[in-house]
Amino acid sequence: MELDHSIMEKAEVLIEALPYIQRFNRKTIVVKYGGSAMVDEELKKQVIQDVVLLKLVGFKPIIVHGGGKEISRWVEKSGMEPHFVNGLRVTDEPTMEIAEMVLNRVNKSLVQMVNELGVKAVGISGKDGMMLKCRKRYSNGEDIGFVGDITEVDPQIIYDLLEKDFLPIICPVGFDGNYETYNINADDAACAIATAMEAEKLAFLTDVEGVYKDFQDKESLISEMSMEEAQEFMESGMLGGGMLPKLQNCIDAMKQGVSRVHIMDGRIPHCLLLEIFTNRGIGTAIISAGEERFYHAK
Repeated sequence: MELDHSIMEKAEVLIEALPYIQRFNRKTIVVKYGGSAMVDEELKKQVIQDVVLLKLVGFKPIIVHGGGKEISRWVEKSGMEPHFVNGLRVTDEPTMEIAEMVLNRVNKSLVQMVNELGVKAVGISGKDGMMLKCRKRYSNGEDIGFVGDITEVDPQIIYDLLEKDFLPIICPVGFDGNYETYNINADDAACAIATAMEAEKLAFLTDVEGVYKDFQDKESLISEMSMEEAQEFMESGMLGGGMLPKLQNCIDAMKQGVSRVHIMDGRIPHCLLLEIFTNRGIGTAIISAGEERFYHAK
């Protein structure tokens, strides 16, 4: 009997994923979810399918999400104009109220999508369990309102949820010493949570393909680099402005114990599965010293 070639290909794909499943089984992976993948409904569905699959094959995924585009839309709907200073949203009291409402709305929509796929999710913010404590953040000395820098992470509530087999979905809202509410950059929140959880992996879904040696040359995508190489690359001045703070966040998280950071294009369907479970990957993986390099094919 001759087997259909496409069936054999499916078997090969599953076997290719086996060493990755073995390597990261029961390990924590933090997924920072943002960019176009949060706006396009089909991409959103695919990202959630990816995270649910990670959970069902033995990973311990945690989603940390933003909602910047949605916040701007609702700020405009309220008759106000979104205002940014050095890439940071100026967040006065009315804007903070809108931001918290929108982030919670986004949060519960993601919870619902995970639940619909048969996995129990719980949506929380950094205020729950006093998880994300912060202080007021200034932009080059300028007061930009209720924007916070994380000073302390208490991950106990996340551990409790994982222990009870829930998938935590976290929106980046925190509090200060006076229990005032603050909006936190989602990249910063993901890095701080990954560090506090001693996560094995931190995955950023972005609107770029990964890190390039030369951004103008699409053939120069770097599939894998060490933390030391990433640091040298940052100091070389060759990196575009938008990637600079993200890469710095990655390096900081790895210095605090995160083993691997993945930067990938969230616009590619099922990018998480392709980057984590295949030999070639599709984005950029940054690995700590002594970690095994997977992408031997490149």
